[in-house]
Amino acid sequence: MKFLKIFLYIIGSILFILLIMVATMVTTVDRTPYKEMAYYKQWKENIGQISNEPASDTTSKTLSAGWAKVNITPETPGPMAGYGKRRGAHYEAVHDSIYIRTVVVDNGISKAAIITADMLIVPPNITERVKSLLPKVGFTFDQVYFGAIHSHNSLGGWYNTITGKLFAGTYDAETVERISQAIIKSIGEAQKNIQPATIGFGEVKDTLDIRNRLVGAEGILDPWVRNIEFVKTDGKKALITSYAAHSTVLNAKTMELSRDYAGALVDDLENGEANFAVYMAGAVGSMGPIEKGQDDFDEVKNQAGGIEKAIQSILGSFEKQPDIIRSITVPLPLRDPTPKLTPKFALRSWVFRWAFGDVPSYVKALRVGNVLMVGVPCDFSGELMPELTAYAAKKGLHLMVTSFNGGYIGYITNDKFFDRDLYETTTMSWFGPYNGVYFQEVIKDLIDKF
Repeated sequence: MKFLKIFLYIIGSILFILLIMVATMVTTVDRTPYKEMAYYKQWKENIGQISNEPASDTTSKTLSAGWAKVNITPETPGPMAGYGKRRGAHYEAVHDSIYIRTVVVDNGISKAAIITADMLIVPPNITERVKSLLPKVGFTFDQVYFGAIHSHNSLGGWYNTITGKLFAGTYDAETVERISQAIIKSIGEAQKNIQPATIGFGEVKDTLDIRNRLVGAEGILDPWVRNIEFVKTDGKKALITSYAAHSTVLNAKTMELSRDYAGALVDDLENGEANFAVYMAGAVGSMGPIEKGQDDFDEVKNQAGGIEKAIQSILGSFEKQPDIIRSITVPLPLRDPTPKLTPKFALRSWVFRWAFGDVPSYVKALRVGNVLMVGVPCDFSGELMPELTAYAAKKGLHLMVTSFNGGYIGYITNDKFFDRDLYETTTMSWFGPYNGVYFQEVIKDLIDKF
């Protein structure tokens, strides 16, 4: 009997401790309408401080452009970033090198650096380090626009948090510094070869190389391949291409460092259509590639080739753009982070911050000609793009939304699927409901300022 009492006491104590842990770590999903929340009012105040600057105020007679790339391939194998199931395992070989690619544009009044990392994302700590280094090359944070190719087979070791180590492997401060310095170097090198140039824009629909990976045929696609072209007076051409299909042709079992199909596309374009090419992941949330081939790298080749073929169909018909440059960065308030466990329950904010860190969020907007690039700190769903594209078109703008702007807050998906028990809408949904419509309103507000 004494043993039974002791046993029951121990079991009761354990259950009590577990109950306390659940009470302090778990809460219910807050479904307060976003327009009733303080963060929404703060966004309206933030965007209200941005002027509606006329295009003529940033127009000059001559626009110049320059570009450069800096190799960031590690000298020795290190952790890869992308698939959590790898648990930070090191890559075993280099299939293709990885770079920082930068295009600098300057019209004598305004200038901007468009920077793409051949990485999973642009990590927030690298963004902060680059921000401190920008004065060395004569740029402010408002004047830089970040993007990434979102390869899940690129280098890791860049984020010193619990989840950072899960998705990107053991943290290495030297990696952070090396990449940060490479970004600064790429800006400096691009400025060295700047020359007068013209701007063009072309877009083409490619439904053969993209699928809705969230809900299949039930969902919406963003099938547009969007391209900005810079042509110097000496005839040299740079092409910035954005598409929404995830760079996940290579699977978790492929232990080779690679840029995935994004890198193959860049190489193809540089072998035929341009002297310099840049790929920026677009609204990749909910959008996946269509794998066709005998093995992973055959699928990479075919995915890249399909997109290149689509681009080739519009070469020579790009719309000439005015010499307009304007860039802004606006703080983006959010609901307190509460990562979902189920449709009804979520982790409390302190648990999120303990595991993920506390990263400031913002949106970036860069107008180049009549092309409005909007950089968001997330995997932004392609399902949200058709409405936004149409809204921008009514304002005379071509919209190019790119993910991974130097911050990261998880996935932003169509609100109608918020309660689905799926990877994007549960595991990677960190900031509560209604973010699909909230982000659409944020982007429309930005469009209105240009």
